[in-house]
Amino acid sequence: MNLENDLLQRASLLNATVVLADAHDQRVTDAAFYLNRHAICRAILVDSETPVDHKALERHLLERRAAKGLSVEEAARYSHDPLFIAAWMIYTGEADSGVAGAASATPDVLRAGLWTIGTAENVSTVSSFFLMVWQHNHRAMTYADCGVVPNPTADQLADIAYSAAMNHKLLTNNEPRVAFLSYSTKGSAQHEMVDKVRSAFELFSKRHPEVIADGELQVDAAIVPLVAHRKAPSSPVSGMANVLIFPNLDAGNIAYKLTERLAEAQAFGPIVQGLQKPFADLSRGCTAADIINVACISIIQSAPGVIGR
Repeated sequence: MNLENDLLQRASLLNATVVLADAHDQRVTDAAFYLNRHAICRAILVDSETPVDHKALERHLLERRAAKGLSVEEAARYSHDPLFIAAWMIYTGEADSGVAGAASATPDVLRAGLWTIGTAENVSTVSSFFLMVWQHNHRAMTYADCGVVPNPTADQLADIAYSAAMNHKLLTNNEPRVAFLSYSTKGSAQHEMVDKVRSAFELFSKRHPEVIADGELQVDAAIVPLVAHRKAPSSPVSGMANVLIFPNLDAGNIAYKLTERLAEAQAFGPIVQGLQKPFADLSRGCTAADIINVACISIIQSAPGVIGR
């Protein structure tokens, strides 16, 4: 069974409810129809007319954001925004997870998720990952962060890496092998950008010694065993990394798009990680099939006890 079918099957066993924002987009309605017809989940299309307690949502937003400058008028407006309505339904338990972004910008999706759902207790950095899947050989890799944090600190990179590693294990059933990427391998270059990656790996290895990881590594030393043998012969990753941690958003975003377009990999995401409950983002270039796959990922993430979300 390939990974896509496995995700569909696993999601269908959880009897979940998923909210889909951007309800007027044909791709979203097609995805909702498929999810409902095939009994994968209960998919609810959300728009500004979806019935919720708008006043309760307004009060919730003011409680969380008034001290940071949110006005009553802004809270009232957001309480009728489909993104905030979808996030509210997740927060209140009316839905287990949600998907948005087909027709909405990532910052808007993140704002709704952060302000309404809030961050998970075990994660201090909200970020994102892409699950990259090659259909011809069923290989799967996780790329992070490719959509949220523009220039993460070393501490943030360590957080991003842990969330990404846990999500990789959750979704692929494979043990994560984490590579902190740089243009340097084990001191082959010296620069503050390299120092940041090296520090991130050191923080990660102290916090999570049970996870196989290494850094700083050039990408060929991370994913090609022969190159790893030459450049980093003592690396525990051994050129077989399946979780790639990029030093900044430029590198991550460029890498996933190149992989998708030139290596013909499917890119599932960006999947937001670090929220209390899953509220996934999408690329605005997504297809209905992408929405279905991301909905299944969000359902699997919603199961109790999942680390990293």
